[in-house]
Amino acid sequence: MSEYIVEMKHITKRFPGIVANDDVSLGIKKGEIFALLGENGAGKSTLMSMLFGMYEPDEGEIWIRGKKEDIHSPSYATKLNIGMVHQHFKLIQNYSITENIILGLPSRDKRLGFLPYVDLKKAEAKVAALSEKYGLEVNPKDIIENVGISVQQRVEILKMLYREAEILIFDEPTAVLTPQEITFLLEIIRGLRDKGKTIILITHKLAEIKQVADRCAILNRGKLIDILDVKETSAKTMANLMVGREVNFTVEKPDPKYGKTVLEVQNLTVKNRDGFSVVKNVSFSIRSGEIFAIAGVAGNGQIEIADAIAGLVKISEGKVILNGKDISVESIRRRILEGISYIPEDRQDVGLVMDFSLEDNLVLKTYRNERFSKKGILSHKAIRENGEELIAKYDIRSGQGCQTIVRSMSGGNQQKAIIGREIELDSELMIFVQPTRGLDIGAIENIHKQIIAERNAGKAILLISLELDEIMNCADTIGVIYNGEMQKIADAKELSTNQVGEFMMGVKHERQ
Repeated sequence: MSEYIVEMKHITKRFPGIVANDDVSLGIKKGEIFALLGENGAGKSTLMSMLFGMYEPDEGEIWIRGKKEDIHSPSYATKLNIGMVHQHFKLIQNYSITENIILGLPSRDKRLGFLPYVDLKKAEAKVAALSEKYGLEVNPKDIIENVGISVQQRVEILKMLYREAEILIFDEPTAVLTPQEITFLLEIIRGLRDKGKTIILITHKLAEIKQVADRCAILNRGKLIDILDVKETSAKTMANLMVGREVNFTVEKPDPKYGKTVLEVQNLTVKNRDGFSVVKNVSFSIRSGEIFAIAGVAGNGQIEIADAIAGLVKISEGKVILNGKDISVESIRRRILEGISYIPEDRQDVGLVMDFSLEDNLVLKTYRNERFSKKGILSHKAIRENGEELIAKYDIRSGQGCQTIVRSMSGGNQQKAIIGREIELDSELMIFVQPTRGLDIGAIENIHKQIIAERNAGKAILLISLELDEIMNCADTIGVIYNGEMQKIADAKELSTNQVGEFMMGVKHERQ
């Protein structure tokens, strides 16, 4: 009997223009937490998608519990007690949370003793109990399109827990969770391992791997580089092997040189669809050459502030002034032309048109410019040239270059495309919301350098992040938000991480 519950032998998977996995062999032991590390597009998700039956390998074999298996579908993988939490949500927007969780499961309830039916109330009760047990609280009756990204992530996790899988694949499960939720999830993962479950964890967050993983495999451009014992390997060594070069963990930035005030937010109030104020009388300003970061636990109004400035949500009270001009009621297009770049939290629903090509996504905001269109006729040659330039400049990896449909790209490379497009607008105000969510350490390093470079070039930067380390490393000025109210605004050098954390939790209520 093999010591491995999962064996992948000489796995190769090709897509048009790219070898996603190149002769990869690895074994995973029962009851261990096995991490997969690699840059965006290194082939981690593809490898695990084959284990879950979403793809089939072009070459190689998969063995489960010592038996060779042809895992031809997710439903067959489920029969083998394999579950997967996907990086990109697999949810139906107009279904409830419970309906999404039980979708595809055979009905075990019978009416009149023989007619199968779905007992939704029974399923809702089970979902509620599971969500409470694992610290992933949700309202089972909520419709997916009405809940935030972090709640949708919890639903994906609950889907797998509901099916009681034995081999659990987590693909970037903490990418959209708050620090508190991440702590809970890591405790859940440890608990599942302690109960005999086998965990496969795909994550870019080295700190999480160091906390929970037993071993890790490192992939680089589809090839297996090494399999390491996590306890005996430093985070820096793992990062260097993953990226293939020396990684600098510190953000280097010169002292700021502030110029004119670019953005003024005056007494901003924003209400949600139910009429409740989620942003309450918030005021701040950002100067050219300044990174103003808003720190806060998810759901405290910071996303609504960014959306209100960009024009995605209506302002209930207050003003947004850009370069001395009131843009509070201007259209989104007008705000773009006035000088706003916006990297949204939700890259797929807001940042990209998923079924457009990469080159078309890269000109979504500039296709009317003379370079790309004349008398209403698009120049596909110019659009292609622009795509090739940005792919090279921002290291966007895609199987078919400019013509790649963005839905087929990894989440990290989708993010690189958005950031490249928005930086190239050369706007005076740049809004970065969760800019490094789901990115590997090398990509995070590059994006931080790009943000600092834009600040050094005199741009006004609004940075919203759930990563406190990112806030502390990048910000010149920090505003801390709690329950929709700005608790504190101060020079970043005057605040410690602990102080910011206390304000984030509403422990203190001092005002600037």
